[in-house]
Formats: sequence, structure tokens, C-alpha cells
Amino acid sequence: MLNLHWHSNRVSANAEGGRRVSQVETFEFQAEAQQLLQLMIHSIYSNKDVFLRELVSNASDALDKLRLESLIDKDLDADTSDLHVELAVDREQRTLTIRDNGIGMTREQVVELIGTIARSGTAEFVNRWQQAKHDGNAELIGKFGIGFYSSFMVADRVVMVTRRAGQAEGTRWESAGSDTYEISTVADAAPGTAVTLHLKPVDEDNHLFDYADPAVLRRIVKRYSDFIAWPIRMRAPEAESDETLNSMKALWSRSAAEITPQEYTEFYRHVSHDWTDPLETVHLRAEGTLEFDALLFLPAHAPHDLFMRGARRGVQLYIKRVFIMDDCEALLPEYLRFVKGVVDAADLSLNVSREILQQDRQIQTIRRRLVRKILGTLKDMLAKDPQRYAEFWREFGQAVKEGLVNDADNRTAILDLVQLASTHDPAAPTTLRAYTERMKADQTEIFYVVGEQRATLESSPHLEAFAANGIEVLLLHDPVDAMWVDMVGDFDGKAFTSASRGEVDLKADAAEQPDAEGFAELLGWLGERLGEKVKQVRLSTRLTTSAACLVTDSFDASPALEKLYRAMGQDLPKAKRILELNPQHPLVEKLRAAHAERGGDDTLGETAEFLYAMAVLAEGGELDDPAGFTRRLADRLSRTL
Repeated sequence: MLNLHWHSNRVSANAEGGRRVSQVETFEFQAEAQQLLQLMIHSIYSNKDVFLRELVSNASDALDKLRLESLIDKDLDADTSDLHVELAVDREQRTLTIRDNGIGMTREQVVELIGTIARSGTAEFVNRWQQAKHDGNAELIGKFGIGFYSSFMVADRVVMVTRRAGQAEGTRWESAGSDTYEISTVADAAPGTAVTLHLKPVDEDNHLFDYADPAVLRRIVKRYSDFIAWPIRMRAPEAESDETLNSMKALWSRSAAEITPQEYTEFYRHVSHDWTDPLETVHLRAEGTLEFDALLFLPAHAPHDLFMRGARRGVQLYIKRVFIMDDCEALLPEYLRFVKGVVDAADLSLNVSREILQQDRQIQTIRRRLVRKILGTLKDMLAKDPQRYAEFWREFGQAVKEGLVNDADNRTAILDLVQLASTHDPAAPTTLRAYTERMKADQTEIFYVVGEQRATLESSPHLEAFAANGIEVLLLHDPVDAMWVDMVGDFDGKAFTSASRGEVDLKADAAEQPDAEGFAELLGWLGERLGEKVKQVRLSTRLTTSAACLVTDSFDASPALEKLYRAMGQDLPKAKRILELNPQHPLVEKLRAAHAERGGDDTLGETAEFLYAMAVLAEGGELDDPAGFTRRLADRLSRTL
């Protein structure tokens, strides 16, 4: 711990205004601390409104401590009948006083508190902040606990008068935030602490608003301190009576049995700005070594920016009912970005401005608990109310599936929640568990196809043999599907296998196997003719009605995965694919006969190009030269006529 080492350069000064103040002692801040104080005043906080949050938070802590102390020490001479925080405004003098009737401080505590700006090394703080500023990241700072000094962002002079409960005398501290501060003893100080700010002139360009304006104070208290447990009252000269500014209704701190559905709905609307009812409420209270309350909501409808880059996400973070930040991304993974609500922790590591969380063990512990609770709630909803779960999945399923890529720790839980289109029932999606329960006795794989549109997948030539053999195939048509299905590998020990990749063995009878020898010459010629487009030409065991299809080699990326990576800015090389022919199709039979009769002339070469193009279009792919294809097709049709 590094103190400011206030020097004993004591200078006599007269008491102001006839108050019963002892001799005033003036102390110098150390040069290093002066530099830190100037950073505090001019550079650290991005939002100067937070000075009031800091001072109200300090006042609330003082009230908490007095209540606890009075319970422990029955002889403590303290009035706890009306504990509160008061804001007193004088618009003519341009002063704002934040006063509480809490525990107060002794002179020694004032010296200790005010004389210790940082609990970490002051020099380290300055160096880190300057380096962060040089790197273009002025928010890169650690935990230094100097919220009181945020007063100097908005005030030219700060006066604090405090008296410890049970003490006869108080202490007065004053500074202009430069190189000195003054301390004196006050005989007639009121119990508690009063901090008076002599406000700077309004400068909205630098976000210095009129903090002597009651309307401005109402707005700030409502935003940052609405749920403080103690009343925050405002006294303005023109007001006839004190006005209570905060609601004190921290819904998350009450037990679920005490809260009505209407209260939940109203609170959801307050935190989400969504005027519909939430689909589900998640209320969690964690006790033990790490205590926190969470009140989270699953919306009924996806926001318009759910898949927009840079969209706001995260829940509101409070610490002991004090608002810290609006969109705390650290507490929930990105795939749960639609979750709204509040997390109130008893103790977290924050930086000096409370605007950025340090990624410490506490944060990660809370995050893991929240994710498990949300996924568990969804699992219960799926089991107990499938219709409501189906509504949730239609809105947010695509986002949840991102967790299969990004959250390996919870992948198994997410797989149990996934609902996917399949060939089993076009009207309703299936879970993976239901798919495996319907599998044939000798089936060991979960088959799927990936593409951009469900309608195209349903008519894909890759599914023909599967349909003929009564084998269900999953139809994966969300962009993220191409990625997760490759990464996950299996479900419940059954491997995910693409119906459009590699060779498919559906246990066909030997009599049904194609005559590869009879097609050898045709296949060899097509391989040469289409060599720039395909890796290989072979006969198919997956086609029953279509003439041809394209399949991806076992270890190559699928076209859907290639497209996804390119959309993410990664230039994946395009892999050649395999052209499979249906030997029983009339077009393929006639092509073989024509090639055997006259070899590979230009007309047959053009037919080969058409055959390849048909395979591309059948699976919903895009031709390299669609205009050239339509021109050649028109010429062929005109010659035919």
C-alpha cells in the first residue's frame, strides 16, 4: 500500500465563518500523487456524471455500516430511525452537498482514507494509464479505489465534514484538487458525512452539465442509484419539501415467492425497453464464497439487430445495488446475447471508473453459474412445455447454435437443446435425442445435409437413396450449421455424417451395385473433359432418380463451410468436388452409348458441361458463368428444334 506521505508542513489558518473549528493544518500532496490527481480530474472517467454515483455509493455504505454497528454495539449513541442520503442544492452559490447520517469517520480515518489515493502503486498506475493512452486505449486501468476524487471532475473545491457515530467532535477536510489539502477539527459537526462541491461552470462540450439543476440530478440518480436500499432525498431552495429520487425496489433481492408475475413483467420492460411480455424469467440467488443475485429474462421475440455486428449485448451489472454498467458482456457468452436482466454482485474487482471489469476468477465463476442456469431453464422448458420452447427456438435457435462452436464446456448441454429440420416430419423440427431414438437398428450414424435453403435441401439429389431406404436426414440450413456440425463430431456416440460427402454405404444388395467396369471409358473421358472443375467422376450409390450430383471428398471443406469462412473474411481455397453419375438414368445410359459409338466429340463435350451444371444447380449452387450457360443452352435447344 502506497500512502501519499503527507508532509508536516503545517500552516496556520483562521476558521471560516465563525464556525467552531480548531487550527487548520495544511498538508502537501506528494508530487507523484498530484500527477495522479490531475489524471483523475481530467482524463480517467469517460462520463463525468458518475461522480454522483460514487458519492451516493459511499454514503450508502456509511448507512449500512451504521445499521450494522448499532446492532452490534447496543450502547452506541446514534439515531438510526431515519437513515437516508440527502442532496442539497444551492443554485445561486452553485454548490451541491451530498449528506448522509451514517457511520461517519474519525480524524484518523479521514487521514487514512483521504491520504491514500491508491491501494496499488501510484507510479504503476500513472505508467499504465499513460501507456494505455499512447496505445489508444485510455480505459486500460486497474483497481485503485479512488471514487471520492471523481468529485474534482465537476468541482473547483471540495469540502467534507464528518463525525463518527459515538464521537463528540468532527473533522473537516478541504482541497481545491491541486497540491495541498487542509484538515481541522469541528466541534459542532452533524453526525455522518457531508461532501460539499463548489461546482465548475457548465461546459457541455466537455460533458460538464449543470449539476446544480435538480432535473439533472434526478436523471443521474434514476440511472445509477435507483435501487439503493436507502432513500435518496433532494432538497432544493425552491422546493416546499424533500423529494425522494430513488425507487429502492431492487426486485432481484427479494425471493421469487414474494414477486408477482406483473412485477416481473414491469421490471423486464424497464431493463429491456421491450413492451411485450418476457417468454421466461430466470431468478437466481447464489450464496457462499461468492454471493450474487441475478434476475434474467428470455424475450419472446428476437431484436432486429440480433445478428448485426457491433449490436449492444450483455446484462446490467450492479454491485450492492449500485449501477455499474449497462451492457456487461463479460457475464454472458455471445450466443446468449439476447438475454436481458440484472446481475447484482456483493464484491467484484473493478477499475477506478467502474466502467470496465477485470477478467478475474469471480467474473468467470458468475458467468459459468449464469450459463448453466439459463441452459437448465431451457432444458426444463423443452421437457415441460414443448410448444413454448418451439417459440423460443424459432426466435433464438440460430444464435444458441453458435455456442456449439464457441462454448466447448457446455456443448453437450446445448446439443440437448438443439432443434433441427429433418426429412422425418416437414412440419416440425426434431431434437437429436428424438432422431437417435428413431434410428434403424443397424444405423450407427446421424446423417445430414447442409445448404442455404430448406426447400433446396428437401429436393436435393443427395437424399434420394436415403429416402428409398427410409433413413432420416437432418436438413441444416442456418449459416452456423456448416461450422458446428464439423466441429462437434458426434452426439451420444453416433457420428455426424454428411449425406453429400464421401462415399455412402447404405448396405445395398450386391445386385444393386453399379457396373463400374461397363462405365470405365465414359468415366475416364468425363474426368479429362471436366478436369478443371471436378476432382473425380464416379458412379453413385446415393442417386435413384437424378442423373448426377456433386459430392465433397471426405476431408475437404463443404461449399457451405467455404462460403461461411469467406463471409468471415477468410479466403479459403475452393476445393474441387466429385461428380457422381446415376448409371440407371436414361441420360447417363445414352451418354455412355454415344461415347462408345463416336468418342468424345464437341456435342458430347457440351453435354458433359450441361451434366455438371445440372448437378451444381440441383443442390442450390452457383455457376461460375451463368450467362454463358444460358447462352449455350439456348443454342442447344434451337439446334434440337
